Amino acid sequence: MMRAASGWSERPPLAASLTLSPQETVLALWRQTDLGPVEKALRSGTQAASQIIPKVLQKLSIDKRRSEAEIARVWNNLIDPQVTAHAQPSGLVKGTLFVTVSSHVWLDDIVRFRRREILQRLQHSFGKEIVKKISFRVG
Repeated sequence: MMRAASGWSERPPLAASLTLSPQETVLALWRQTDLGPVEKALRSGTQAASQIIPKVLQKLSIDKRRSEAEIARVWNNLIDPQVTAHAQPSGLVKGTLFVTVSSHVWLDDIVRFRRREILQRLQHSFGKEIVKKISFRVG
């Protein structure tokens, strides 16, 4: 019985199998190529999940999206039911809450008589940094 050549019977290091295909791994072992630099490169580029997740959440603007969802959820309980029947929040951009209103008549009524009250309630509930101003649009 023939004995396998040195390196053939050994399993490739885990890091090498992650970066190289099985064919490339076998060829590297057959050629007796040192996979150490590949393993070292992989090891130095790794980071703990606790370091990566906050950065990903920041890039995805999760806090902002959470605020938008919270405003949409609380809107019907916080604002007068007559207004909520005709106006719904549609987005929050750089502190400006965009609200879509069903008609020009309601837009005029809300802007003239209820804008300040709505803004004050939202700022009281969410803070002046989250909702700085409101923009109403017919939609």
